[in-house]
Amino acid sequence: QVQLVESGGGLVQAGGSVRLSCAASGPPFSSLRMGWFRQRPDKEREFVAYIGWDGGRTYYADSVKGRFTISRDNAKNTVYLQMNSLKPEDTALYYCAVLTGALVDQRDQYRYWGQGTQVTVSS
Repeated sequence: QVQLVESGGGLVQAGGSVRLSCAASGPPFSSLRMGWFRQRPDKEREFVAYIGWDGGRTYYADSVKGRFTISRDNAKNTVYLQMNSLKPEDTALYYCAVLTGALVDQRDQYRYWGQGTQVTVSS
């Protein structure tokens, strides 16, 4: 069983930056492929970013490419999402999750989810 706890959200002005963290417990963290998703008001949960076991492979949604960076520290059992040049449309509840399937950008390929951390970007 994997437990995930997100942190780092808050209120930020447009153009600002936030770093989200997701701490994992359970199986060896270095064996987990991790992703970030977000759920904006009145929208379905959508893929944001993915990182492979050793951080060697990453993948981003087009909407965040060039602004967000996913990384991980296996020694700290933590995955991060650095969010720069934030826009009001980035306002959402952000979740981390464990990929158990093959398709890195599909929500149903992820099995374990955290409770989420809210990011609100003011204009």
